[in-house]
Amino acid sequence: MNLLNGKNRTLIIVLSIVIPIVVAVLYLMPKNVEVGERIYYLPAFNAIVNALTSLILIFAYAAIRKGHRDTHKKLMITALVLSVLFLLSYVTYHALAESTPFGGEGWIRNVYFFVLLSHILLAIVIVPLVLISFSRALSSKFDKHKKIARVTLPLWLYVTLTGVIVYLMISPYY
Repeated sequence: MNLLNGKNRTLIIVLSIVIPIVVAVLYLMPKNVEVGERIYYLPAFNAIVNALTSLILIFAYAAIRKGHRDTHKKLMITALVLSVLFLLSYVTYHALAESTPFGGEGWIRNVYFFVLLSHILLAIVIVPLVLISFSRALSSKFDKHKKIARVTLPLWLYVTLTGVIVYLMISPYY
């Protein structure tokens, strides 16, 4: 079964386009909703989910290097589920709360915006890469999976780790 044919290819393309558009719209959308204090725990929750995803990706890489395909598969599914959970939480937060401006000054401001911009751009790129990597693995096209996974893994790790860094840098300004 080729998961990159027909409906699955269309789904990957649609998700790869729709997710960044939805996130961009949420940033631009005015917020007129009164939200309780609990919503402000979501950025910390998102950072924890990103940190856990990073660890799971590293463990999954170690598992496949040792030839433990079953463990690798379970860990990668867990990483995907955590990433979906992150996305749902992230979208919920940004649908309800205004974005927090970074208050740092000087060189740290430049560092923050570099990390943030690279994080955002690679977060857009990682969606189709993850979906294609998973579809190739699930269709047992391991040679093709391995080729794209060599690009997907470091980028996915970068996105999850910089997500934590961005949170740590902006958290004093919440």
